[in-house]
Amino acid sequence: MNDWFDPVIFSVGPLQVRWYGAMYVIGFLVGGVILKYLADKKFWPLSKEAIDKYITWLIIGMFLGARFFYVVVYNWEYYSVNILDSFAVWKGGLSFHGAVVGMCIATYFFARKNGVHFFQLTDCMAVAGSPGLFFGRMGNFINGELYGRVTDSWVGIVFPGGGPFPRHASQLYEGVLEGIVLFIILFYIHKRQRFYGVTCSMFLVGYGVFRFFIEFFREPDSQLGYYLNFFTMGQFLCIGMMIAGFIMLHFAKKVHIKNPYLQKSSP
Repeated sequence: MNDWFDPVIFSVGPLQVRWYGAMYVIGFLVGGVILKYLADKKFWPLSKEAIDKYITWLIIGMFLGARFFYVVVYNWEYYSVNILDSFAVWKGGLSFHGAVVGMCIATYFFARKNGVHFFQLTDCMAVAGSPGLFFGRMGNFINGELYGRVTDSWVGIVFPGGGPFPRHASQLYEGVLEGIVLFIILFYIHKRQRFYGVTCSMFLVGYGVFRFFIEFFREPDSQLGYYLNFFTMGQFLCIGMMIAGFIMLHFAKKVHIKNPYLQKSSP
């Protein structure tokens, strides 16, 4: 299709500024603004000056985790033979589930370094990071990648590289549910739960539920296909996320670090 979005915003010589990268930048900028709001409300447990450092740690953890999961979980058969291509991130290939694991590991070490509890930062990460999912999926849509399954309904879109048949715009479905609806839910929860850890737990469960559902509309990775002729790898990883969310909720209740929004009413 010649009338599809141009993935390049503008070029200066060999330098190209692409929509996909710009969406990630916007997502982190929005996340930084939300973190500063949480700092003003005393929900962020550190100084505002620590926010930029934390975001840097998150960016590193996100990319390392996303790439590692994609290489090992989604396409190990190829990368085990082509080891050097594992580092060729410019060719594409990132896993959101891996990004979450990478950011959680980065958060754990950042929390230890700064003398705060892991749950205090993960709750902030969940609230501030969920809008970034919307911008990331918009980047996927503009790139014409990660499109949905073939459909004969009126919502179908013909994607470049997706063949001649209309497909579900699953990137838009994910952007709305995982990036907007989930953010609204988490923003409501973080003010009303008595202790830290609940908000991030609900992020894991909520994202897992939304993504599991949308996977029925999303085209599975060609190198993996379907498992049991029905499920995708993404759905199995979402089940893992939901289980991790409930486990985290159990430990959050045991640790019981009070939410500053409700300190007066907490026992």
